[in-house]
Amino acid sequence: MTPLRAGPPAPIPRAMQDLSNAPQLPPEIARRRTFAIISHPDAGKTTLTEKFLLYGGAIQMAGQVRAKGEARRTRSDFMKMEQERGISVSASAMSFEWNGTWFNLVDTPGHDDFSEDTYRVLTAVDAAIMVIDGAKGVESQTRKLFEVCRLRDMPILTFCNKMDRESRDTFEIIDEIQEMLAIDVAPASWPVGQGRDFVGAYDLLRDRLNVMDRADRNVRAKNVEIAGLSDPKLADHMSPEQAETLAEEVEMARGLLPAFDGQAFREGHMTPIWFGSALNSFGVQELIQGLADHAPPPQPRPAEPRQVSPEEPKVSGFVFKVQANMDPKHRDRVAFLRLCSGHFKRGMKLHHVRSGKPMAISNPVMFLASEREVLDDAWAGDIIGIPNHGQLRIGDALTEGENLRFTGIPAFAPELLQTCRAGDPMKAKHLDKALTQFAEEGAAKVFKPQIGSGHIVGVVGQLQFEVLASRIEQEYGLPVRFEPTQFTGARWVSGPKEAVEAFMKGNKGHMAEDSDGDPVYMIRLQWDLDRIARDHPQVTLSATKEMLT
Repeated sequence: MTPLRAGPPAPIPRAMQDLSNAPQLPPEIARRRTFAIISHPDAGKTTLTEKFLLYGGAIQMAGQVRAKGEARRTRSDFMKMEQERGISVSASAMSFEWNGTWFNLVDTPGHDDFSEDTYRVLTAVDAAIMVIDGAKGVESQTRKLFEVCRLRDMPILTFCNKMDRESRDTFEIIDEIQEMLAIDVAPASWPVGQGRDFVGAYDLLRDRLNVMDRADRNVRAKNVEIAGLSDPKLADHMSPEQAETLAEEVEMARGLLPAFDGQAFREGHMTPIWFGSALNSFGVQELIQGLADHAPPPQPRPAEPRQVSPEEPKVSGFVFKVQANMDPKHRDRVAFLRLCSGHFKRGMKLHHVRSGKPMAISNPVMFLASEREVLDDAWAGDIIGIPNHGQLRIGDALTEGENLRFTGIPAFAPELLQTCRAGDPMKAKHLDKALTQFAEEGAAKVFKPQIGSGHIVGVVGQLQFEVLASRIEQEYGLPVRFEPTQFTGARWVSGPKEAVEAFMKGNKGHMAEDSDGDPVYMIRLQWDLDRIARDHPQVTLSATKEMLT
């Protein structure tokens, strides 16, 4: 396997040279852009991911989610269930280079049953692309994920997709984003027509026309250099009516909507919007260029006892995801590590903060979804994979010796609870191993009741039970069944030691431990919570837990 280097140094992009308040970053770090793609299910997020890889030269043919045969095998959907259903249920990381900028892209689950995976991903990136459907506008999951980004003041670029289908009025879409998400919207491009009459888009940042090619979805859009909207060349690409409408709408947009402001964007107060069709590879190049020009390089990360800055010479990073059995033949576990500072080199020994032990990173990998290559080095901002045998968990910190604990990595109380039983009672130990692995991966919460046998599995959405059952059978050869339980919720227990011990002793029928050994109170009715608040005022029951290790 050929070792992979992260590419030669390149000039710092123009847009990042004028950040007077930012520290001077080493060129290799300054050219990195680490971002996630968020959207409501079926807005075209995974298709856009494929086209990014196509433009970056990482693949030769983009896999289309709804295509057939070979074309359907999207690189970011590597699970069998994802490929069969055409949905993303697990975050995947990919890295590629384009025009001197090194991109680390994280494709997140679109289905809201897997939103916790997405929340964790957003702790590991510096910007996000929000994909919306031109016909549907801002949908519920888009709104939820946007609010998570807002809490972090994360810069967001917006891509209005599927303009080659019947879509809503452009001003209506922009108004909805501004009203529902309370953010200023600055158009970076403007669509020419829609549906069957969709010609392309006018680039408002560069005053040129981008024309879509419907014949080949794997080619890049053509840019037509024109001298403004009065250029006679427009007549070669659109009808007189379309040209007149475009001129009127662009004049209105420039008069009524704010111009792009780089500082407001980086502070999370403004989003630039591009219009296009990911399926037809249209608008993708302009979006990548916008990301390279305007999105921030690697940013400082909150930690205890201090904040970590990317320009620091010593290596540090945290695990935000663990994926088991990406290659089922090898029963492997890969920890996704966000590098927060320094220049990592293959073979380094890093300090595993939770265990206090040194850990040699001998075979780090960089991803193209499930495909991976061994890398020689990486820089702050990169996302690398560390194959391991269970040593690394979500929230773990790796450093060159300092006892840092990165903060803000959440775990959420499950909303659905069921007991899990093996189809073959003789294989209960195999089931224990499988559930422990999925708990450490973050795919589900697994609770061991103080009284009784078996496990209670907690998830956010019903589809997660189907995914778990499918993966346990495929990866472990172990059919399982999920059955209803008397409990409807779970809360983590905290408070003074004596108060917690007395509380647990008096509520054994409700008590369990999670996979980290932390005490959990299992809820049957709202009355349970009211009673605890009344009878045990010193005890706190929490619906979230920070994954500090």
